[in-house]
Amino acid sequence: MDPLGARSQFVDVQTLSTWERQPDLEGKDTDECNDCLDSQQAFPSPFPYREDINRKIVLYNGDVALLNCTAIVNTSNETLTDKNPISESIHKHAGPELRDELLKLKGCRTGEAKMTKGFSLAARFIIHTVGPKYKAKYRTAAESSLYSCYRNVMQLAKEQAMVSVAFCVVSTGKRGYPLEDATHIAFRTVRRFLENHGESIETVVFAVTDVEEPTYRKLLPLYYPRSEVEERVSLPLIPADIGNSEGEPVVPERQIRIAEKPGSLEDDSEEDTLDSHLGQVGTHAFARMEGDVDKQRKLILQGQLSDATMQKQHQRNYNRWLCRARAEDLSDIAALKALYQTGVDIYGRTVMVLVGRNVPVNLIDMEKALLYFIHVMDHITVKEYVMVYFHTLTEERNHLDSEFLKKLYEIVDAKFKNNLKAFYFVHPSFRSKVSTWFFTTFSVSGLKEKVHHIENLRQLFSCILPEQIDIPPFVLDYDLHCGYGAY
Repeated sequence: MDPLGARSQFVDVQTLSTWERQPDLEGKDTDECNDCLDSQQAFPSPFPYREDINRKIVLYNGDVALLNCTAIVNTSNETLTDKNPISESIHKHAGPELRDELLKLKGCRTGEAKMTKGFSLAARFIIHTVGPKYKAKYRTAAESSLYSCYRNVMQLAKEQAMVSVAFCVVSTGKRGYPLEDATHIAFRTVRRFLENHGESIETVVFAVTDVEEPTYRKLLPLYYPRSEVEERVSLPLIPADIGNSEGEPVVPERQIRIAEKPGSLEDDSEEDTLDSHLGQVGTHAFARMEGDVDKQRKLILQGQLSDATMQKQHQRNYNRWLCRARAEDLSDIAALKALYQTGVDIYGRTVMVLVGRNVPVNLIDMEKALLYFIHVMDHITVKEYVMVYFHTLTEERNHLDSEFLKKLYEIVDAKFKNNLKAFYFVHPSFRSKVSTWFFTTFSVSGLKEKVHHIENLRQLFSCILPEQIDIPPFVLDYDLHCGYGAY
């Protein structure tokens, strides 16, 4: 405790200047900015200027252990005994009770987050997280784990109704994660969380050292532009890989599962691990079940169940598929490169590409293909999106049968259908046009008016600019040889 009348060593986060209040475009030449504005006018930023979000962001050069906020973040190892400078300072100011409390936690896995009291700190809580050990060979796994660190901390903060949380720099010290790469992941993950789930969180502090501050100041405008001018100037500097709508790296072999809605129990909780089952007896889906399942299915067939009940059952069914998709190894399907995210269309909607020639229907497990589609698309479909299907040079072995497509359409969540704004069918054959007409007319509803047959890439580029879509080389060659010419 500080002597009476002495100035406290702790710093109240409410006294710190927010990112919104700091001047933007520091050192930028006006003519240079205007040139950037002109050249980027047509491309919307994936991280637009948001004054409400910027007011929540604080960049603080100093010791995270000294911050007076709801929670501070400690970066540690799997046994929670790491002796890095951040952890040592937190232990020093929190007192010996912290070490005793950590022993009760019995460690923490990479990417996860666990909470203790703050003890003698000004912060009420400490959130401990374990960042990945970085090796270039396993970069994809490291990106996913670091994302999970930041996401799990934010999720825990929301679940515990925390008002403010202060991050140290996770995993860049002894664990060797390149500072700039780690900063990109930190900023985009926190940004996406604040956009989607951060209503109750008022302040997020990034606590840095003198060494780390220049990198943080350089990259903050990319994800938290302080004006529309800075948004456009920063746009060319944003990396191509910005993850999905939650900031998560888009990879199939995700090891750590994240709840979609922090702080709420999902209907798919019955698919969690055995430990979760035992810990949630009474709130488990089985315990909430009403009536006889077989009787309910019979009522569905007879059309006697209400729309709300049918929608709930459909949602549960989709959640089961989603859980399987998150848990299963789908790397063999991902390797086909048949489905991927690219840029945005002229209206700023996410573009997803499906390459028909890369789907060897007779050689792969189509159920795994369905799972992969759900896994990749689940986060994309929370917002408006368009699909581009390249039918180019497909053969019989690449054609998906109508029963599979109908099954897929019946399984997917309502957001897949509602937020799909256009389906561009590129290089269709006469047979495929007829098949598509029959399928959209007699097998599914609400899709027919969204399908657009695109005869050549020039037509496609009127909807999606060439710079915004990654087109396979064989598609470009085919289009050129068919006489459609340069673009």
